[in-house]
Amino acid sequence: MPNTNVFVYIHYRMSYITVIGAGSWGSTLAALLAEKGYDVSIWTHEQPVAVEINRDNTNSVYLPGVELPATLRATLNPEELVKSRYIVNAAPTQFIRDIFGRLRPHIDEQAIIISASKGIEVKTLMTPSMVLRELACNPVCALSGPSFATEVAARKPTAVTLASDDQKTGLLIQEILNTDYFRVYTHDDIIGVEIGGAMKNVIAIAAGICEGMGLGHDSRAALITRGLAEISRLGLKMNAKDITFAGLSGLGDLVLTCTDEQSRNFSVGQKLGRGMKLADIIAGTRAIAEGITTSLSAHELAAKYDIDMPITEQVYQTLHKGKSPSEALNDLMNRSLKSEFYGY
Repeated sequence: MPNTNVFVYIHYRMSYITVIGAGSWGSTLAALLAEKGYDVSIWTHEQPVAVEINRDNTNSVYLPGVELPATLRATLNPEELVKSRYIVNAAPTQFIRDIFGRLRPHIDEQAIIISASKGIEVKTLMTPSMVLRELACNPVCALSGPSFATEVAARKPTAVTLASDDQKTGLLIQEILNTDYFRVYTHDDIIGVEIGGAMKNVIAIAAGICEGMGLGHDSRAALITRGLAEISRLGLKMNAKDITFAGLSGLGDLVLTCTDEQSRNFSVGQKLGRGMKLADIIAGTRAIAEGITTSLSAHELAAKYDIDMPITEQVYQTLHKGKSPSEALNDLMNRSLKSEFYGY
């Protein structure tokens, strides 16, 4: 039996691409890139995860049952970032500032950062790309869309959006990420792509609550549609493009996350709808449901921009103010009547 307490020493190597974060999505993207033949390292702060990736080519904690490429190497050493031409950010949104604050001295000023995180930072109300641009002067792109890590890792056909302010950079990253099962489209609306990716998690919690309460398919369809209206309303106030929310990072990601238990946020909502307490739900899982903290940011953004976001408000009240799902449902259904497309 190998000694699992001994860290496998990895000699310093110059990584062409470094993925930050060895969770399910970071591990999946790292594996995809390594399979394409790129020199890829994955940075993690968790020594046991690094040991397992390097020793067994697996990540049983975050991506169980998936064999990772033998060429993929995990590292705890931030100095390996020095020679990385491309950096993929897959860290949870609320940890980006701390992680990149520590890694920043080792990031080459010419490196391109591809952010694959979905959320809105609490207190600052900044999206991942905003945080990254504040911390570093590097070009930043945003990757989003309907994509469960386990399905991408299983090479099931997936389509996503890569948003960049610079067309040439977008085309370059599109080519790097694209495979015959992972189709990458380009777009120029970073803020819209990020708002869609963040807010769909909040709506997914509401959809899960509906499922947990046994409310049926009609209610879920209504919730997804009205949820999209809220997301679009917020995005437009933040200078996003309306068409973005009809695309993969808007409607596409919303439908996926609101309809399957693979979604951590949908699963959280489902358990809430069945009567579980949020503290017990959080204690019972290691994975992070970004919608829980995003609901805090979304609540503040709605107030900041004076936007009516009733579903988001009821999710916030249920998660953070102790409101029961049945009370939230009653308040949603008994609001004053309105035109469908008010507020645009």
